[in-house]
Amino acid sequence: MSEKTNSNVLVVAELSANHGHSLDIAVETIKAARRAGADAVKLQTYTADTLTIDCRNEYFTNVLDGSIWEGRTLYELYQDAYTPWEWHETLFKTAREEGLLCFSTPFDRSSVDFLETFTPPCYKIASFEIQDTPLIAYTASKGRPMILSTGIAGMEDIELAIETCRKAGNNDITLLKCTSSYPAPIEEANLMMLPDMKRRFHVKVGLSDHTTGIVAPVVAVSLGAGIIEKHFILDKSIGGPDASFSLDERTFTEMVRAVRQAEQAMGTVSYELTDRMKQNRLFGRSLFVVSDIKAGETLTMENIRSIRPANGLPPRCLSNVLGKKATTNLEKGTPLSWDLIE
Repeated sequence: MSEKTNSNVLVVAELSANHGHSLDIAVETIKAARRAGADAVKLQTYTADTLTIDCRNEYFTNVLDGSIWEGRTLYELYQDAYTPWEWHETLFKTAREEGLLCFSTPFDRSSVDFLETFTPPCYKIASFEIQDTPLIAYTASKGRPMILSTGIAGMEDIELAIETCRKAGNNDITLLKCTSSYPAPIEEANLMMLPDMKRRFHVKVGLSDHTTGIVAPVVAVSLGAGIIEKHFILDKSIGGPDASFSLDERTFTEMVRAVRQAEQAMGTVSYELTDRMKQNRLFGRSLFVVSDIKAGETLTMENIRSIRPANGLPPRCLSNVLGKKATTNLEKGTPLSWDLIE
């Protein structure tokens, strides 16, 4: 996937439910994501019937209490949020025409089979499916890179999901740190988990971010994230279940710019000096004559000092030159060198 970008970090615009039930809006959103600097666009492939059942008992009506979707049944939420399957061909085609990667989150075997017809570059497993090991096994068996969101996952869930991928012969795994709160408070981002997950599970890591700003993605890059996924909306006035924690084109553009700058700032481990750094060493310190010295006169702390610029002997030589004598008359402002003293 890194072939699609000159950077190491893959920035993914999550379309999710941000289409207002309009294919035209979905298409324009993908084009806007490209303008905003995204490398990829991600869909979600399900129907209300593949995710849940149409039931109004307490198990299906109270589960969303306390969330931004309170008052709805699961079935009603997913009916409102789903992306029609008949749109996928157009959306994949649009993304590819725009030079974007396009992939999706499948939620059952039928959606995996459907998505395979579009030869996606990878699959993402949503955080609420992290415990569905049969789905993970079937998806991983397709041999495409696996991206696993860890929002509701405990340690055992993550270990089992990774083991399931590897048993299916798939070792190309990226774990996304995710806070399953919509929107997510910045203080619950816990981004220090990124380097820990990378070290502990021997996988690549990234961030699926539900905070309302752009700070978390930037920090995540500095901690080793290789993927940044953020919900993207053409215009918040479109509304919808995910609008409140999605970025519009202007803010997404700002995020991409900040992510790229953070990526550049990370650089590499190198103690070699660049040409600019070598040039700036002239502004360093060195030993200079700071008052006139006659030939044969002794060098002391009163007539020799470590000052800027760096044309004289290094300051570390100070103890070696003190007490020595000048071989010739030295004017104030003369950089000290070994041939001037004995």
